[in-house]
Amino acid sequence: MAKPTKITNDIRRLRFEAGEMTQAELAEKTGVTRQTIIAIEQGRYSPSLEVAFLIARAFGVPLDAVFQYPD
Repeated sequence: MAKPTKITNDIRRLRFEAGEMTQAELAEKTGVTRQTIIAIEQGRYSPSLEVAFLIARAFGVPLDAVFQYPD
């Protein structure tokens, strides 16, 4: 079983604020699968830096508005 990541994210909130964007729509915008978006959103998977930037760009926000890492 995979160890959960310490990185947290606000993808669910951002999707809601973006007109209730679906996970499938976000996946299409970022070039990954819906299953990857689900795993990232649930904190079961840490995206690559490239995918993290693509997610942030899909919402038009800075990277740290999507992902946080605890001190």
